Amino acid sequence: MSESPYEVRGFAVTSRRPLQAAWASVFRIVVGLFWLYYASQKWQGVGWMHSLMISTAKADPIPGLHEFLVQVAVPNWSLFAVAQGAGETVVAVFLIIGLGTRWAAVLGLLLAINLALTVAFAADPGFRFLYYLAVLINGQVIVSGAGPIALSRFGWVPAFLR
Repeated sequence: MSESPYEVRGFAVTSRRPLQAAWASVFRIVVGLFWLYYASQKWQGVGWMHSLMISTAKADPIPGLHEFLVQVAVPNWSLFAVAQGAGETVVAVFLIIGLGTRWAAVLGLLLAINLALTVAFAADPGFRFLYYLAVLINGQVIVSGAGPIALSRFGWVPAFLR
């Protein structure tokens, strides 16, 4: 039995419209802009994060994580704040240009889980869902990939960045 490129085991495959095909790219770029917004808040300095980290450590109800925040993260707040800002910047740039998309989204997922397990508990309960939403949107980028509008689609890009 010969199958045409538009038929899979007897089922017709409809072609996607251009907007449907580009959806993964549009979504990826929007998630990159989300991380760029949060990263840009740290580019002029991270001093404002010290009080946030103290209040987060006090509010966190998760055993083990609470102790880690109090004993390790708060005394070394500057290192953790700069690392968070650098991670957010890397995720934003890579997602926006479409290089290493899944790896960048995995890093974004880890950063989002960090925020969901720490900062979300100190946030206004009405806005806590935004931290959980960040976990979901990064998971979606991991699943959907770069989409057709991405630098990773060029042949000269190394395989580990596709």
